[in-house]
Amino acid sequence: MGYVRDRLAYFTVPVLIALALLPIGSMPTWGTLTLAGLAMGLMIFIMASGLTLVFGLMDVLNFGHGAMISFGAFVGVSALVALGPLYGAAGIELNLVALLLGALAAMVAAGVLGLVFERLIVRPVYGHHLKQILITTGGLIVVEQLIIVIWGPNEIPIPRPESLKGAFIVGGVVLEKYRLLAVGLGLALFVALRIILTRTKIGLLVRAGVENREMVEALGYRISVLFIGVFVVASALGGLGGIMWGLYDEVITAQMGMSVMILVFITIIIGGLGSIEGCFVAALLIGLTNNYVAYLAPKLSLGSAILLMVVVLMWRPNGLLQPSGSR
Repeated sequence: MGYVRDRLAYFTVPVLIALALLPIGSMPTWGTLTLAGLAMGLMIFIMASGLTLVFGLMDVLNFGHGAMISFGAFVGVSALVALGPLYGAAGIELNLVALLLGALAAMVAAGVLGLVFERLIVRPVYGHHLKQILITTGGLIVVEQLIIVIWGPNEIPIPRPESLKGAFIVGGVVLEKYRLLAVGLGLALFVALRIILTRTKIGLLVRAGVENREMVEALGYRISVLFIGVFVVASALGGLGGIMWGLYDEVITAQMGMSVMILVFITIIIGGLGSIEGCFVAALLIGLTNNYVAYLAPKLSLGSAILLMVVVLMWRPNGLLQPSGSR
């Protein structure tokens, strides 16, 4: 019970921050900023969740995760361009079908790239963190250059479909349609990951493999194959986050993965390496803090995530939470 109580306590942190800043401007202003912060935080969570899984379950520092984000975004956008009639249609149903197909294309492409990454780049350096950092960073640079070769060096604008432009006004609060979609998707992904890791046989095997790999393999399970699957899924989540972030900014670049990786690494450090719950809480904290600070003191917004990381690590040097399987 104490373990569950501690975790629930940390989930209240973003709520308390949001309530503490309730007096900002007016209620409509606070509501608008809070929704924007939640949307930003949950998109960061989509990208960071895969990376924290890879570290927590496989002990791999994959600095090349940004390559999956960029590559997935470009493939997904290419799919949306090919689905022009659906993506540009006036009906929300057709738009959502196009977005679903584009997201699937991004996830498949990023997953395949992740498999190649794991087989060719990561596999030879298991257990060597410094080598992992160096070689995966090199892989990220190579993929960025391949993107430039294939799609060109210029940024590519990616307007949102008509049905996801604009916003609803509720009590003066501006509820942007795309941000509502991002919040729903991020929450659904978090719930799905928690269920898979804690309520399914695959999740049980993965967590058991982390605790005692030799014992699980002695029972006849191929943990190495399972871990490769985790790496591919993590890469696919990076691709999904890439296309979501591209639609959020309405532009994609070859360097977007490397740029976003700063926020992604800050998120998993604050949350606790390997913890899905911690990653979720940290992403919400970063999104809310960034938007509140950008409104109150715009010049400080760029460094707000780093400042938040410093404050949290002074209080909790190992991050907010530890992985579910650790004690």
